[in-house]
Amino acid sequence: MKLFLLSMIVGTAAAFAPATNKAFLQRTALNESTEETFSTKLTSEYKKVFVAGGSKGVGRCVVDKLVAGGAEVVALVRSDEAVAELSAIEGVTAIKGDAFDYKAVEGAIDGCNAAITTLGGLADDEKRVDYAGNNNVIEAAGILGCVRVILVTSVGCGNSKNAVPPPVYDTLKDALVAKTKAENILIKYYTNMNWTIIRPGGLITESMTGKAIVSEDTNAIGSIHREDVAALAVKCLSDATTHKKIFAAVDPTLESAANAEGNTFEAFALN
Repeated sequence: MKLFLLSMIVGTAAAFAPATNKAFLQRTALNESTEETFSTKLTSEYKKVFVAGGSKGVGRCVVDKLVAGGAEVVALVRSDEAVAELSAIEGVTAIKGDAFDYKAVEGAIDGCNAAITTLGGLADDEKRVDYAGNNNVIEAAGILGCVRVILVTSVGCGNSKNAVPPPVYDTLKDALVAKTKAENILIKYYTNMNWTIIRPGGLITESMTGKAIVSEDTNAIGSIHREDVAALAVKCLSDATTHKKIFAAVDPTLESAANAEGNTFEAFALN
C-alpha cells in the first residue's frame, strides 16, 4: 500500500498552472537578515518537531527547513527507502510506520513539543489519509501534550471553498472535504492547542522564491512552490501571532490561471 502526498492540483495542474496574468499580492518574504534570529527562536521554543508526510513534497521540504533551523526532527514514513534517506540527515530520526495506525503515530510523536502534518492522498485501498491520518496526528498531539500543531491542507477547504473555480473544486471535492473534516476536528475539539492551518494554492515543484505570503483572505488563490510552503510553515511554527489562525499560502510573483483577473490579497505579516 503506497501513499501519495496530494497537493490541491493533483490531476488538475492546468487549472492552477502559470498563466498570462500576474496576481500582485502584498508580500511577506522571509528576510535573510533575520535567519540567525529565527533559528535561535525556533530551537528555543521547539527543539523536537514531529513531521507527518516528510518523505516527499512539502513535508520533505519541511524536514530540511527544520534541520536548517537547528531543530531535531522525527519523521514517520512508510518505506524502508524513506527511512534510509531521512536517517542519513543529521538531526533527523526516521521511523517506519503508517499514519493510519494511531499507535504508530502516537509512538512517533511522543517526546516532541510540536508537530507539522502535510498528509494527503489515497492509499492503495482508496482510503484517504487526508482525514484519517491527520486526525491521528491531531489526536496523538493532544493526548501527549504536544500543543503546537501546523496542519497543511489546501485552498478550497472550509470557508475558502469559493476561492476555487467550481470545475476544480468538483475534481478535488473528495480530498477537500476530507481535509476540511480534519481542520474542523482541530478547530472544534483542540481549543487548548496552539494550532495553525495553512492552505496552499496550486503547488509547483521548483526552488523557492522566498516571496510567498500567507493571507487571512478566504478568497486568496494562486500558485506557490512547495519549498515556499515549507518555509512559511516553519516560520509560522515559532510565530505566536499565527496561533489559532487559518491562512491561504500563495506567491505574488507567480502567474496563475486560477487568478487570471489579477486579484490582490492582503498579506499577514509574520514575525
